Amino acid sequence: MANFNRFGAGVVSALVALGLPVQPVLAAKAKVDQPENILPEAQIPVPAEPAPAGTQAPQGAPAAPASSPASPDVQTVSNPVVQQLFVAEPVMSWSLADAKALLQTIGYIGKEGLIPADYQPAALKAAIAGGEGDALDTLASKVFGWLIEDLRDGRTPMKDRVQWFAVDPDQDTMPTAQVMAQALSEHDVPGVVAKLAPTNPDYAALKAEFNATPVADKAKRALIQANMDRWRWLRQDLGEVYLITNIPEFQLRLVVKNKIIRTYKTVVGKPGRTATPQLAETVSAVVFNPTWTVPQSIVKGEGLGAKVLANPGWAKAAGYKAVKGGDGTVYVVQQPGPTNSLGLMKIDMPNEHAIYLHDTPSKQYFNRDVRAFSHGCIRTERAVELGMTMAILGAQMPATEAADISRSGKYTKVDMTRTFPVYLTYFTYARSIDGELKPFDDLYGRDKPVLDSFAAPRELKTTQRKSDEEVIQLDNPL
Repeated sequence: MANFNRFGAGVVSALVALGLPVQPVLAAKAKVDQPENILPEAQIPVPAEPAPAGTQAPQGAPAAPASSPASPDVQTVSNPVVQQLFVAEPVMSWSLADAKALLQTIGYIGKEGLIPADYQPAALKAAIAGGEGDALDTLASKVFGWLIEDLRDGRTPMKDRVQWFAVDPDQDTMPTAQVMAQALSEHDVPGVVAKLAPTNPDYAALKAEFNATPVADKAKRALIQANMDRWRWLRQDLGEVYLITNIPEFQLRLVVKNKIIRTYKTVVGKPGRTATPQLAETVSAVVFNPTWTVPQSIVKGEGLGAKVLANPGWAKAAGYKAVKGGDGTVYVVQQPGPTNSLGLMKIDMPNEHAIYLHDTPSKQYFNRDVRAFSHGCIRTERAVELGMTMAILGAQMPATEAADISRSGKYTKVDMTRTFPVYLTYFTYARSIDGELKPFDDLYGRDKPVLDSFAAPRELKTTQRKSDEEVIQLDNPL
């Protein structure tokens, strides 16, 4: 109990120091219709009640925004996989002074890891020489629209973002037409452009490193450039409180007001079909002493169901219970306990991939340098500590109460009364948990498509918001 009390006091002190309220009364078990949302911009809807353990909890991606006065028109393009729309930039009136400011801004955009030639500076210069009118309006609007899209959403085409399912809402909260109108009404193209880049300090660190790297070091500059773009794939402001894991680093961070207050080693998915996808989801609950409903791929495919039914003594010792349905289907549930495959804690973050963060009884894997052993979910070091922190932050639960629940041995679900995001990301050049900028191994081979896209001409944007690759349900902690 002393260890739990020391931890609880430490977390509470850290949160108070960072200016976050910590309720002294028990609030974790109280149901609320709509949790307080502390996500940035409060734009993401509160998630639905998660499905029972072992079942799919689908979460649809936000639909592409319809054309409106605040968003550019779109043109349909046929695609064999999904119906996509090419984005057509709005056309607005440009003064010569604003057009010249745009040309100058394009000239300096290389400092953001983008490519000035993408935005047709020679053609824009010629249009400026031709004076104000339709030709200048059309060209300046088009290239400025491209620049807004690339800084806000990333230059990399969606087809080159392997296993990318983290839908970025920035184009909804900062529509191209509104950004352009603001720049022209304020006659401040460079000022408005400067506000489009990611606000995370790790992006600023990459930008500084990119600009300090000699042009002759093409490989390093290209790698940094690709990873700067990965930050643009995410929402501009990640929020006040969030969890973020960098898959190739095998680390999870709890971040409060841009300060890392806890880090945890992770075990991630094995390369191939069990690779961990890139997601941006919402923590809905913490489950202490979880059960695990075993997937049918193991119950039937690996014969676990028959083994449990035929060996009741072994099944009891292993914590398995089985029932046979009327159609003959065997269902197996592993009961709470230290040998449970989910360990003693699970963080619910409903998503169509059935990915979540959880504890593990196989602690030895945290001692490996390369920790890619799971079926996709994120196994987390010191998971009970993390769960207690989530209960304090998200359900205003006192640390002592969270400690008692975690040690009870009983399945207990603590619903969040304040929601916050969790990001599963993939950076191969980034700041490590000790603050050092460094490369990480390309665990899943996701760099090449991004690097190749930067070496090729810029592609027109479509309304596609995430990868159209197969969604592989990976609800298997083994």
